[in-house]
Amino acid sequence: MATATIEEGKLKDLIKTALIEVLDARRDLMQEIVEEVIEDFAFSRAIEQGMTSDKVSRGEVFAILEGKK
Repeated sequence: MATATIEEGKLKDLIKTALIEVLDARRDLMQEIVEEVIEDFAFSRAIEQGMTSDKVSRGEVFAILEGKK
């Protein structure tokens, strides 16, 4: 079986070029990934804050969400 040899710098350049082309062609996928990361970060912060804040009733939470408070 024949093996191909490629210079490390040239391989890096080829990989970078391929990655840029994929990201450019699939901007929607990249946007979804970034949105998911931001959302996960926000949920994580909310959970952390909730662990140290005062307890509230379920009714109070829904009142706020429904704009009644």
